[in-house]
Amino acid sequence: MAGEKDLETLLKTMKPKHIEGDYVFCFINSLESIDLNVIVMLFKEEEATTIILKKECADSSNLEYTSVMAWITLTVHSSLEAVGLTAAFSNALSQEEISCNVVAGYYHDHIFVDQKDINKAMEILNSFSK
Repeated sequence: MAGEKDLETLLKTMKPKHIEGDYVFCFINSLESIDLNVIVMLFKEEEATTIILKKECADSSNLEYTSVMAWITLTVHSSLEAVGLTAAFSNALSQEEISCNVVAGYYHDHIFVDQKDINKAMEILNSFSK
């Protein structure tokens, strides 16, 4: 099932959803040291493995992090080949000085913003469908 590629359609139908909770980015050198069930997302980088998980899971595992993030999922099924979606929403967020960290999954794009910016970020993202 292919995702949507048309930028105008993507922007009008992306319907951002705030996934409740406090999320953090951490790095680990070995997956053996953590319960894989608590990991929301992971990416193996050259230096270490980056994991995204709930703050309370990181705290209970004594993992270090620098920021507490809110998680927004764009519920439209976007194609991995779509052009311009990330640029459009990241530009809109940056105009309000909101940093965003984007992870593209097969079905959806996921945006992590500082927890203090969640309300403004949702307002900006929802404005695309108006």
